[in-house]
Amino acid sequence: MPANGQSTAVSEVPRVVGILAGGGSIPREVAESVVARGGLVHIVAIDGEADETQLSRFPMTRVGWGQIGAMVQALRDARCDVLVIVGSVTRPDLGKLKPDLGFFLSLPAIVRIITAGGDDSVLTRVIRFFEDKGLRVVGPGTVAPELLVGEGPMGRIAAQAGVAADVALGFDVVRTLGAYDVGQGVVVTDGRIEAIEGAEGTDGMLARVALGRTGVSGALASGVLVKRPKPGQELRIDLPAIGPGTVTRAHAAGVAGVAVQAGCALAAERPELIRVADAEGLFVQGFADSAPAALPGAPQMWRVQNLGKRKPTSQAGADAAKGVALLGDLRPIAPSSGTVVNRGHVLAVESGEGIAELIRRAGSLRQWGRFHRVRAAGTLVLSHAEGLDAAVREAASAGLAGIALVGHPPAGVLGAVAEADRLGLFVATVSPSGGRR
Repeated sequence: MPANGQSTAVSEVPRVVGILAGGGSIPREVAESVVARGGLVHIVAIDGEADETQLSRFPMTRVGWGQIGAMVQALRDARCDVLVIVGSVTRPDLGKLKPDLGFFLSLPAIVRIITAGGDDSVLTRVIRFFEDKGLRVVGPGTVAPELLVGEGPMGRIAAQAGVAADVALGFDVVRTLGAYDVGQGVVVTDGRIEAIEGAEGTDGMLARVALGRTGVSGALASGVLVKRPKPGQELRIDLPAIGPGTVTRAHAAGVAGVAVQAGCALAAERPELIRVADAEGLFVQGFADSAPAALPGAPQMWRVQNLGKRKPTSQAGADAAKGVALLGDLRPIAPSSGTVVNRGHVLAVESGEGIAELIRRAGSLRQWGRFHRVRAAGTLVLSHAEGLDAAVREAASAGLAGIALVGHPPAGVLGAVAEADRLGLFVATVSPSGGRR
């Protein structure tokens, strides 16, 4: 059973299933599964996201991101009983939206959605929005259970015995980062976290791994891509998914296999996925996660101490505290040198690539509710002050608001603080205040 307790058993197929479709093959596969069980579907395809050539044989309405009224009306006109929201999407550029009347009538709810910050908050509010319109939102596994990955290998190749420890470590990292709304995937190699997925997504993370391994000639495939839901994740709308492209990119990155949490991930284009995995010599396997979810403790109170002339805003202070808490929780299992947090959203977590690359990567990422022309912002949080002078210059070039250091003020940072003052950045330390809220 998925982590949120939602059963994937299907007692009956609803009379009409609405599908709000993004990209990829899964919207089509969900529609095919419903129809095969005797149900009906109506697809609302998002322009620029959904592959309409795959969906053309089903009843379909095309809408743009800003046509909220048209989305809801199409589902109502089709007399949909439930709604499945599925498929990949890109964060829309708010400056290019073409809103309809329904958009403006729903503007307060939409503002709450796009300003929520992290993906989990955004998606939870998306579900609430449609349920407020009278639609019952269910996960794709509820109406198409055959898309879920079960326990064990999917193809001919099974993971070697030693891989289980790396998978367990990957599960631990994603579980730990779940409280901070970080990505669903990591790459683990021989007990070492090689990459942590941030706002760039799994494909971006694998491209980063491939780039980091460039020039290692003759090396055997090693490491495993691990994907699982974050604890408390809204599985109705954001279930992890893998497909043939995932396997191809994992192979290109030199990874030996793909592991997902059994019952909590979707397999797109399953026959082709298995064919590619077998041809490339990769295992793709579902693993049970027997570790109990950690109970949340009382929120820690933090003291933010400014070191320079610039002072962090209240939001930047909260971002700094979130980054410090994240690094502290991650330290026992996968120590990291830093993270970048913006408006409560963790954009990226360093995992061996260095602070300069962390800043560069975070600077290229954009949250929900942002315009393409808006320059990057956020707070760089460092676990130590080593290399602070370079970090100040790089953070300024990336448009970050400032830098926060874990713990009490370190010695020998006056020059870096002065440079931050000149460049318009704040530098502060964050430490426990001694109390809990």
